[in-house]
Amino acid sequence: MSFVQILEFDTKKSGEIQSLMNEWRVEMSGKSMVRHEVVARDRTLPDHYVAIMEFPSWEDAQRTSKLAETGRFAAKMAELCDGPVKFVDYDVIRDES
Repeated sequence: MSFVQILEFDTKKSGEIQSLMNEWRVEMSGKSMVRHEVVARDRTLPDHYVAIMEFPSWEDAQRTSKLAETGRFAAKMAELCDGPVKFVDYDVIRDES
């Protein structure tokens, strides 16, 4: 069963967050189990964002989460956000295109 983790955050530094995400993707090449990633901005609250990360499984997400590169990414992201990053975990029960 696939797994989705949603990061919800506020920032006035969205360009820096995007750059950080790009750097993390390069660093994690061959290590990350992220299958699909979507970042979206709230239309009514322009400093509010969600990042939706899809993994093949919860276990794969946990392995990716425990990597040093992910820890460094999370610390830098926290510095760029206006408040804490909220993490919400979901098991995917239906997925259609």
